[in-house]
Amino acid sequence: MQLKPNPIPIAFIEALREVQVIKISLSELERKWCLREQEAYARGVADGERALSEQLVQQRADLRHLQNRLFVQLENTIPQVVAWETARKVVNCIEITPSMVEAALEEALVSLRQTGRVRVQLHAEDLALLEGVNSPVLLKELGGERIRFEVSSEVGRGGCLVYTDFGTVDARREVKLELLRQSMES
Repeated sequence: MQLKPNPIPIAFIEALREVQVIKISLSELERKWCLREQEAYARGVADGERALSEQLVQQRADLRHLQNRLFVQLENTIPQVVAWETARKVVNCIEITPSMVEAALEEALVSLRQTGRVRVQLHAEDLALLEGVNSPVLLKELGGERIRFEVSSEVGRGGCLVYTDFGTVDARREVKLELLRQSMES
């Protein structure tokens, strides 16, 4: 079989007219290939480091923003917490006197607007304190009926629970402190 010449002429562009045959050994070709791989690897590492650096800068900015928001929240919260803790410690450190217990009882009883049976629960030490000084509050009557006093483990020092036929008055110190804390938060 004989090859026939192709009737379509081949058009060479300018660059192809200067074709040079380069003779290179296989070891030289492998060396150049390794160099190109190393250069590509180095470019990849540099690109990765640059991207990571940009990501770290962004994360630092985000953390700084969150930190600043936290500081603002703490600036608003810490004074309230300090005031609350101070009030709680002061109230808990005050020595309970008969006049303090009487004042707490009077405050709770003033809020009662009805007559009938009334039962007051006090801490055991507070009731003993009132009995020890023969406090007139122990003889108090409401609507012609004498108020009944009793000891309760539910009541802390300096407070009381008042039970009537119409409801309960909670005058415990811890409840008052909680109301104070809630009012400070709002």
